[in-house]
Amino acid sequence: MSASAIFVLDLKGKVLICRNYMGNIDMNEIDHFMPILMKREEEAEMTPLVTHGSCHFLWIKHSNLYLVAMTKKNANAALVYSFLYKIVQVFKEYFKELEEESIRDNFVTVYELMDEVMDFGFPQTTDSKILQEYITQQGHKLECVRPPATVTNAVSWRSEGIKYRKNEVFMDVIESVNLLVSASGNVLRSEIVGSIKLKVVLSGMPELRLGLNDKVLFEITGREKSKTVELEDVKFHQCVRLSRFENDRTISFIPPDGESELMSYRLNTTVKPLIWIESVIEKFSHSRVEIKVKARSQFKSRSTANNVAILVPVPSDADSPKFKTSTGTAKWVPEKSAVQWNIKSFPGGKEYMMRAHFGLPSVEGDELDAKRPITVNFEIPYFTMSGIQVRYLKIIEKSGYQALPWVRYITQSGDYQLRTN
Repeated sequence: MSASAIFVLDLKGKVLICRNYMGNIDMNEIDHFMPILMKREEEAEMTPLVTHGSCHFLWIKHSNLYLVAMTKKNANAALVYSFLYKIVQVFKEYFKELEEESIRDNFVTVYELMDEVMDFGFPQTTDSKILQEYITQQGHKLECVRPPATVTNAVSWRSEGIKYRKNEVFMDVIESVNLLVSASGNVLRSEIVGSIKLKVVLSGMPELRLGLNDKVLFEITGREKSKTVELEDVKFHQCVRLSRFENDRTISFIPPDGESELMSYRLNTTVKPLIWIESVIEKFSHSRVEIKVKARSQFKSRSTANNVAILVPVPSDADSPKFKTSTGTAKWVPEKSAVQWNIKSFPGGKEYMMRAHFGLPSVEGDELDAKRPITVNFEIPYFTMSGIQVRYLKIIEKSGYQALPWVRYITQSGDYQLRTN
């Protein structure tokens, strides 16, 4: 069982739009949601689920809106939250931004979408590309609009009869590195979060088969291969045949047209920091702060990190900055109380220095500045941290056309932080 009703509220808790799917609930119950939430917030006891009597409110917040699902039954909470995030995605595809104004400006479209995405409390078609085929934002003409056959097909994420002059598949393997390093230089937390994104420009109903250097697959087939990757928390797009994957680890699927995320995965491994930062922050009370930062790239020289941004915290009352860098540019970002050191291109095995000097007021405030970490942003093309590789991407279509698969690898910073002394 899923949701009885879905509400979209503004920040004050006023209902902008709602839809009662099952008729088994008093719609005025929503009036209790906001007071309970405010009380919880005051008591610092915020929870994603709020209960009033026999009614349960499952809610998420997006920009200046609350999306609330209401149920009396023992609903599948994970399904409800997944659905709420999915309709946020659908609304964003339709209106570019999802906020109070976009809901008010598109009441008719929002009602039509809410009718289609759920039926009697159960999620239905939530693929925006398919919905856009029969729920359009043009003025309504008096004619009968039939939903496309795709809605009732076994393959509900791809329409039939798609034709392109040139058939291609573009695949991006993107890995984000999350890292936390202590002030003494020990790695406290590290993980790799990866995703494989597709842009499909293929005619007809092609079947794709993807082969990765997956450790489990090599063990099943008895092949010895030194460079294999053990993937954890693998999550697939609905197009992937899960039974086939569970049997012989083959990733086979009929892809959605255009852009989509095929799969995501995680590796909980000890990561060697790609960009290592050493910093000395000296504070001379009532006069100045001196900062010395050394950045070293710890990957092979054939790779290069692009658009590196190193954010070094400084006291909030610092002023009159002076900088000296061995490469790149440094600037003061007062709204973040930090120095941002930008290096456009950072080759592997290199080391660069940055010095900064700030003045401090002669009178010190009572407030103590929290010790904030140094954060690093970067992107390294043609490189994966985990060593994942696309071994093959086969494209099979009954008309037998030739198609080109393109693959590129990118490693980027996720939550990448180094604590300071």
